[in-house]
Parts: sequence; C-alpha cells; structure tokens
Amino acid sequence: MSDATHRILLVDDDINVLKALRRVLSLTPCVAGNQRFKLAIEAYDSPHAALAMAHERSYDLVLSDYRMPGMDGTEFLTAFRALQPHAARLILSGYADLNGLIKAINEVGIQRFIAKPWNDYELVSAVAHALALRDVTLENERLADLARLASGHITPQEIELKRLELEEPGITHVEWDTDGSVLLIDPLQYKEPPL
Repeated sequence: MSDATHRILLVDDDINVLKALRRVLSLTPCVAGNQRFKLAIEAYDSPHAALAMAHERSYDLVLSDYRMPGMDGTEFLTAFRALQPHAARLILSGYADLNGLIKAINEVGIQRFIAKPWNDYELVSAVAHALALRDVTLENERLADLARLASGHITPQEIELKRLELEEPGITHVEWDTDGSVLLIDPLQYKEPPL
C-alpha cells in the first residue's frame, strides 16, 4: 500500500461534471492490485487556468474533457504534456469523435478514453491503473538512471535535475539575460525550448 498522496487535475468546462468527478474520486476507494491511492483533487473549468496552475504545481494525473470552448482536450493535453511529461493523461468525452480521439492517443499519449456518462467504478479503476503504471514507469526510470550513474553515462547533478523537474515543473528552465541576470517569464507565455 502506498502512503503518498497523488495529485489529480480535473479539467472540464461543465462545473456539474467537475463536481460529479470530484465526488466519485473522493468517495470511491482508488485501488489497483495491492496499491491503494490517496488522491488530492484539483478541478478547473478552464483549460487556460489549469495550464497556469500546471506551471506552478506538479500533478500525477490529468483527466480532461475532450470538447471545451477555446481549447479542446487534445490542445490542452498537448500543452500540459510539454510541461509535465510524466503525468498520466486521460480524456473524457460524451462525443463519438473517433478521429479526434485517435489524434489524442497518437499525439498526446493519452492512456485511456472514458465515455460520458461514465461508470463510477470503471472511472476510478482507470485512474488507479494509470497511477500504478506511472509509478512503475518512474521507478524504472530511477533504476535506469542509477545504472547509468554507475556506468558513468550520467552525473549525480543530472539525476538531481530530473528529480527537481519532476517535483516542480519548469524549475530547471531558466532564461538568462546577456548581463547574467535571470529573466522572469509569464507562465502563460512560456514555450518549451527545442531539444
């Protein structure tokens, strides 16, 4: 059993859907195998507000509606993924837009599509399994980094930078002015530097 609390981000333009999702995820035990997940749930009815918060706080999982005014779920999850690539991504939709969902799977790497109206236990199970997969993936990456450290392919500083970036997205991305001072960037205007 895990003692860590997993932070969940819910994004839907319908306040009633957000209330229902929060209620289901708060009241139903979130279990995958022998892991029980404690959830800290945050909900936003604006994808722009959710992205602004994603600049400040890390999330373990994001569940987004597919159809929202101003920014659809695929656009939102693409921007979110650039900020927090290790967060599990799920999409929720009441529409049978197959082309859009295929695009979301291929471009954004969503782990699961959940149809509206949802079955409560299937929803909680999808969240639990996505969190379990994320935890295993992160542990595998940690172990691989330790092997790379032992073989001299990575430094302890690089491992620490990865850890810091996972906990505080964007903390390792610093913009410097020509005089050596740090430039402060509006989080909504931030663009991930090219690799």
